[in-house]
Amino acid sequence: MVVVQRSAFTLLLLLLLSVAATAQTFDSRHYKLRVVTVAEGLESPWGLAFLPDGSMLVSERDGPVRAVGRDGTFGPRLEGLPRVEASGQGGMLDVALHPDFAGNRLVYLSYAEPGSGGAGTAVARGRLDAAATRLDDLQVIFRQHPKSRGGRHFGSRLVFARDGSLFITIGERGERQRTQDFTINRGQVIRLHDDGRVPADNPFVGVAGRRAEVWSYGHRNPQGAALHPESGKLWLHEHGAAGGDEVNVPLAGRNYGWPVIAYGRHYSGGRIGVGTEAEGMEQPVYYWDPSIAPSGMAFYTGDKFPRWRGSLLVGALKNRLLARLSLDGEHVVAEERLLGGLGERIRDVRQGPDGFVYLLTDSDEGRILRVEPR
Repeated sequence: MVVVQRSAFTLLLLLLLSVAATAQTFDSRHYKLRVVTVAEGLESPWGLAFLPDGSMLVSERDGPVRAVGRDGTFGPRLEGLPRVEASGQGGMLDVALHPDFAGNRLVYLSYAEPGSGGAGTAVARGRLDAAATRLDDLQVIFRQHPKSRGGRHFGSRLVFARDGSLFITIGERGERQRTQDFTINRGQVIRLHDDGRVPADNPFVGVAGRRAEVWSYGHRNPQGAALHPESGKLWLHEHGAAGGDEVNVPLAGRNYGWPVIAYGRHYSGGRIGVGTEAEGMEQPVYYWDPSIAPSGMAFYTGDKFPRWRGSLLVGALKNRLLARLSLDGEHVVAEERLLGGLGERIRDVRQGPDGFVYLLTDSDEGRILRVEPR
């Protein structure tokens, strides 16, 4: 009996020591923060979606998607995935669940699709089997037109609206001179039905010289998107050049200016377009100059950080931090920069079903991190 008790105590002690070894602590304005490693050893993870049981689907840029348990255990790489162009910034990108996933098991993937002319952002959907080992009935529901050479600026995030339509953010593929060409897909928000059909109330349906799938345009490279928890509006952020990362609230049919207007400068130091304003082009809600290289975003609505409720959380690649933006309606009234000592490129930000904040770190040994109050 004594031996059993000592064994159980020893196991508990080892577990506590293991957790302590994989946790780091940081200060914030309102909380002491504890960052726990949930899983590690992922190859450039890009997107994360929580399954109903609290486990996760995680995409890795080189092509795999796999289930990761709540305890951090890896499932096998899913079978039945599309072929991807894993080059430069391209590869397997975002992952999202259908709003009725519990009933239909539909999973949506955005990725760089190879093909004639190069590569372009595409979106496919398939049904996840009960064991979370494969996608069945894979169907491509969107393809960026036309494809192009080069490995830059694919976007891309997937967000379902309250009406069930799907928003897709796509970059301008590094071809800034083509972003204001309304006959192709460059630097846009796309809005589709969940099966890829174009909604009849999209702003350019029936408009000559415009693409019916487009919701908004004039974006550079949007790598973060989320629905506002109160208004239900889509918010996104997009990479600027050396400066001019933006947070926007993209409205139907509006032009967000790239590359005619922008804050900040080109990497060469030269001026971008005509400056920061032009008639018929929208202003950002917020911008960073110099760039922090934002990626991933989530509105915090949980109960684990009550004083953060309503904040917009944004990951940063270049600056290796988590930015918390305090909002008053559609105005950013303060920014707090968190986890700067972590030293990790933060690729994705999600609120978990447990109310904690989850992060993906972008490296060859990428991690899933859970942020908790101490």
